[in-house]
Amino acid sequence: MVLDDSGDDDEETASPTDKSELHQTLKELSGRLAELSTCSDLISKHGAALQRSLNELDSLKIPWESGEKLKAVNERATLFRITSNAMINACRDFLELAETHSRKWQRALQYEQEQRVHLEETIEQLAKQHNSLERAFRGAPGRLASPSQTFSQGSLLTAKGEDSEEDEDTEYFDAMEDSTSFITVITEASEDRKAEGGTVTSSVEWTSADNEREGASIVPKDSSKVKRRTSIPNKPSYSLNLWSIMKNCIGRELSRIPMPVNFNEPLSMLQRLTEDLEYHHLLDKAVHCTSSVEQMCLVAAFSVSSYSTTVHRIAKPFNPMLGETFELDRFQDMGLRSLCEQVSHHPPSAAHYVTSKHGWSLWQEITVASKFRGKYLSIMPLGAIHLEFQGSGNHYVWRKSTSTVHNIIVGKLWIDQSGDIEIVNHKTKDRCQLKFVPYSYFSKEVARKVTGVVSDSQGKAQYVLSGSWDEQMECAKIVHSSPSSDGKQKTVYQTLPTRLLWKKFPLPENAENMYYFSELALTLNEHEDGVAPTDSRLRPDQRLMERGRWDEANTEKQRLEEKQRVSRRRRMETCAASCSGEDERETDRYVPLWFEKRLDPLTGEMACVYKGGYWEAKEKQDWHMCPDIF
Repeated sequence: MVLDDSGDDDEETASPTDKSELHQTLKELSGRLAELSTCSDLISKHGAALQRSLNELDSLKIPWESGEKLKAVNERATLFRITSNAMINACRDFLELAETHSRKWQRALQYEQEQRVHLEETIEQLAKQHNSLERAFRGAPGRLASPSQTFSQGSLLTAKGEDSEEDEDTEYFDAMEDSTSFITVITEASEDRKAEGGTVTSSVEWTSADNEREGASIVPKDSSKVKRRTSIPNKPSYSLNLWSIMKNCIGRELSRIPMPVNFNEPLSMLQRLTEDLEYHHLLDKAVHCTSSVEQMCLVAAFSVSSYSTTVHRIAKPFNPMLGETFELDRFQDMGLRSLCEQVSHHPPSAAHYVTSKHGWSLWQEITVASKFRGKYLSIMPLGAIHLEFQGSGNHYVWRKSTSTVHNIIVGKLWIDQSGDIEIVNHKTKDRCQLKFVPYSYFSKEVARKVTGVVSDSQGKAQYVLSGSWDEQMECAKIVHSSPSSDGKQKTVYQTLPTRLLWKKFPLPENAENMYYFSELALTLNEHEDGVAPTDSRLRPDQRLMERGRWDEANTEKQRLEEKQRVSRRRRMETCAASCSGEDERETDRYVPLWFEKRLDPLTGEMACVYKGGYWEAKEKQDWHMCPDIF
């Protein structure tokens, strides 16, 4: 299924092309009816001849038994003629009915088209009136005068200095009410020096050239010997009615709904979680920042980049089996090692730990809560993400935003991200407030827009962030701030020209037939020697699906799920005696193999953290402790 950018392009209108196709269809039906009439005439003609022949045979003196058979043949010939005539009449009635109702449908479609055009014209007129009023308001006496161009929070910031009020045809991309909390004003670098009384130094330069050079491939030039696959088998074209499965599941937890692999992609949730590391070079660069607020900008860009893979990825990843693991041992390729383990099945929860040779580590336990609402599906990742830089000791914590899949029943599926994210540096107390602006048909905001402000420990805004979660993020240094005079309690930030923090890598060739996988995603399920027997690469139903053998994959998926249910019943029976009086969830005391529950001192929550031992076991190839889950 292909993702639709806006979700409102699936409506049909009565265009001239539609009319032409309808008339052509009726013409073809009339032609087929004429052919049927010709056939009917021939059947009648030959049927009459057959009837006469049978009558002649009946007049002959033949044995009684043969006469009875002849009589039966005569009756069948008569019935055949009657049936063929009835069929022709029914076809003629159908054509007349189609012609009658097609005119009604045509009128209804025409009316809907006229109403839609009228609505669009009305909205356009209102937008023009709004812009005229806004220009008049901005030009009123007492307004804040500025020679620079003004934007709302999320619009892409440019270094242009033209007056935005000069062009009557200018389209204003102002957000809906409450979607922005500040306005930015671009200034020249020389003005900034005058304002601060000196030059502004930066510990790390961020340019588009740097991003393209480092982001051209997930395999650096110095490790080009590592060869990884660049394609997987094309996705088969199988049709399946989603509503037939989902209609009885409204309001239920998605993880408890048995789903065929037809709605999956050939990756597990553990592998999907590992995809967050695709733009790890942002963190590698952040290691060298001497300014904590500059480092925060790169961390914020990294947090947004994790959503870029979801823009076309509306298929559901496989729910990992309890105890399933996934490793990404890319010390040579990417300079990092990553390990995920499914530590809970209900609710589904995965623990993740990453260490980098560049001097940072990341860990998280994500519990996925999801609800089917009838028209859309809400996916709420719960849990804190920790990032620590060993050299500076800066420790960042944030949480993920809510994902929503729209048009579950009717129309093209499309996904959106919404909500606010706060990133906190618990060492310096720097903060970043990110806002994922939800899509609205009536808003002229840039689609998939993200805005943000980075503040220091004193609460003073230092950088403005802007961009979109599916394309790129930019930052601009704030040199002056003042309250807005428009009465909306907004802050006006005067900034330097923007710098590119992050830009999405282009998708591989033929990605639309490979589940829209990125370059990294294509390699995640590639077979590797030496991994644990619980690794997602060894999951048979997922492997069969990747190879296009979906019927076998569905059968294997049912076997694995039943095996997991049996294992759970055995665990419950084992501890039933010692856990009498406790509820069912407490008696299923599964103990993760590579992670353990600890109290998070920063969030006050219990979370699974890596306890060690996995990479040592891999080096020795000693997997005796691993459960048999496949």
